[in-house]
Amino acid sequence: MNIDLRLGSSVHEPVEPLFDGRVTIDGVDAVFETVPLASDVFRNMIEGRYDIAELGLTYYTRLLDVPDPPFVALPVFPARNFRHSAMFINVDAGIEKPEDLVGKTIGEFGLYGCDPGVWLKGILADDYGFRPDSNRWVTGGTDFAIREFDWLPRPEVEGVDVRHAADGQTLGAMLEAGEIDALLSVDVPQSFLDGTSKKIARLFPDYERVERAYYRRTGIFPQMHVVAVRKELAGRTGLLRAVFEAFVAAKDLVQSEYLEAARKQHMEVITPWFSSLFAENRELLGEDWWPYGVRANRKAVDTFLRYHYEQGLSKRRLTSDEFFAASLLDT
Repeated sequence: MNIDLRLGSSVHEPVEPLFDGRVTIDGVDAVFETVPLASDVFRNMIEGRYDIAELGLTYYTRLLDVPDPPFVALPVFPARNFRHSAMFINVDAGIEKPEDLVGKTIGEFGLYGCDPGVWLKGILADDYGFRPDSNRWVTGGTDFAIREFDWLPRPEVEGVDVRHAADGQTLGAMLEAGEIDALLSVDVPQSFLDGTSKKIARLFPDYERVERAYYRRTGIFPQMHVVAVRKELAGRTGLLRAVFEAFVAAKDLVQSEYLEAARKQHMEVITPWFSSLFAENRELLGEDWWPYGVRANRKAVDTFLRYHYEQGLSKRRLTSDEFFAASLLDT
């Protein structure tokens, strides 16, 4: 008899075949649910609504420090993104290069140590000597005000000045007004996106070139989210493997559709010259450009875990072997 499970996720391309039923999980009758904000998926999982769900890397990692961690992680990454593009600056703040961030007030989307925040702070530290404790930090929403995430463990990071934006304040408006000097945000400020702002720019204007060079040098395509399963389900024979294989099958199906569409130059895609971009990305990233499993992702995950520890968000430095379900370390 199949087990009934509730799954939560944003509808990222790699998981769409699970939502629409083209791929199923062996032995599971799954009910899939999505909500507009990824952070609400995370909150619902942490508060017990889901059995299996997408969970931000830092959200999962912080929970490994509680006395009885509630989840195990699968080496499945429904969301990943290069993050040099995530740092915005006020043009009057005197910031022309990463080294100029020293001593500045920086906004950070959501919480101190969000997934893109951990990645970019770590990259800036490795490559430019950046030290987060040299800055003042303001957390909040980019274009809409959000409350503090009080449903998640929030480590007190020694020596780091962090406050949450006041009620009704948004980080995008604060950056525009010069109340903060820079903004580390998963969301692009709307005024910058619209081209109406004269005060906001990117720290790395040519971010694609910088991100491609970063990948060539490191081989890291940063993961943002993982798939977590409630610990009480982990002992059910074959369940974790079945869930993992279903997510892999869904992702592989999406990749195969892109490969097949290349034969007709992606005529179904609305973006002009998409085929040339697709070919360029395959040349750089390889045939499996969105890999799952521990082996293909060990270096990147271990790098994230090092950053998480160095930034004071973990009690000890973890490794991939401790991070993922033991039964899937062979993947």
